[in-house]
Amino acid sequence: MASNKRWLLPDGIDELLPERAASVEALRRALLDDCARWGYRYVIPPLVEFTDSLLVGLGADLDVLTCKFSDRTSGRMLGVRADITPQVARIDAHALGEEGVTRLCYSGSTLHSAPQSTAAGRSPIQLGAELYGCADISADLEVIDLMLALMSRADMQERHGPITLDVGHVGVYQAVLRNLGIEGDAADTIFDALQRKSLPDLDDALATSNAEVMSVLRSLVNLHGGPNVLEQARICLSSVPEALTALDEVEQVIQSVQALHPSVSVYVDLAELRGFQYHTGLVFAAYLDGVGTAVATGGRYDNVGAVFGRSRSATGFAFDLKALIASAGQSASSEKLVSAPNSKDVELLEVVRRLRATGRSVVTALGGIHDPRCCEVLVKGDDGWEIQPLNPGEINE
Repeated sequence: MASNKRWLLPDGIDELLPERAASVEALRRALLDDCARWGYRYVIPPLVEFTDSLLVGLGADLDVLTCKFSDRTSGRMLGVRADITPQVARIDAHALGEEGVTRLCYSGSTLHSAPQSTAAGRSPIQLGAELYGCADISADLEVIDLMLALMSRADMQERHGPITLDVGHVGVYQAVLRNLGIEGDAADTIFDALQRKSLPDLDDALATSNAEVMSVLRSLVNLHGGPNVLEQARICLSSVPEALTALDEVEQVIQSVQALHPSVSVYVDLAELRGFQYHTGLVFAAYLDGVGTAVATGGRYDNVGAVFGRSRSATGFAFDLKALIASAGQSASSEKLVSAPNSKDVELLEVVRRLRATGRSVVTALGGIHDPRCCEVLVKGDDGWEIQPLNPGEINE
């Protein structure tokens, strides 16, 4: 039975056929070119690394998501990257070691041991941009601005209506726990409950806590909505000064987005902890109407580079290109392909060479059969080879 199903792929793993592959590649090139225009330099991290460098200090969630196997050469454990962001942080901290602000961008395949949602696959093609060496809120504002600009490049808003930017801040949660003296396993349990926005599980985690602790932490679950929710949050968290500072940063993001991207809706979620555990400050995600999962995610992740010898401020974002193309829909190519006779005519070969050099696609009609994508054909006339329309009836001539 198995021999009759050799074409089957593992659950959550897909392949891109020509039209979709061309769409993904065209979008990848356009987005990376835009990143370069903003000053972000392209890097290509390896697909596989030793797990003791790939996963060190990044939390259990990324560890579970990573596919691992033993390296026959060294005997050490290898991991296929599930997220490229930590690899770029290693490049910044160890391989480059530059002073000041460093801007990097990347694109590549990743592999997840299990899908992160019911709609997600296990092999995203991740494209992102990271900014290192600036702890100021201006760095976060830049990467959010760039992310929304790239979504405009992908025509997301034209196809789906308004983009919604979901903004949170891990610093609010961290400040509250520090203020309440909660740490260790108890903090991990509370993080998990808040991440899933499960009030029953949160109540179980706080079963031995006093009423004040329970009230403050329960309030985080309900602090979400439009920008006006910040007013309610300032009242609920008035006794936690560090949380108020984090709220100020969220407000600056709202003001920036409203000024630069007035058509983008902003949603505030102060229990937004859906990212990986390495996030340390502002976190954000972009959503589209009719798409249940985020098409882009990002946030601040200071000090990830410390395990590689340099503690650096860091912020950035990432897309799954395959999900982005699926959201955009399949776009048909507008390029007019030219069919050329299968001939060794020197003049014809020179014409074909010149056409390809100018960016035109020329396909040889092997066996006298024109490629069905061709709408024009090279024909020899009195003045040499010239392009003429290819009639449907001529396809197999």
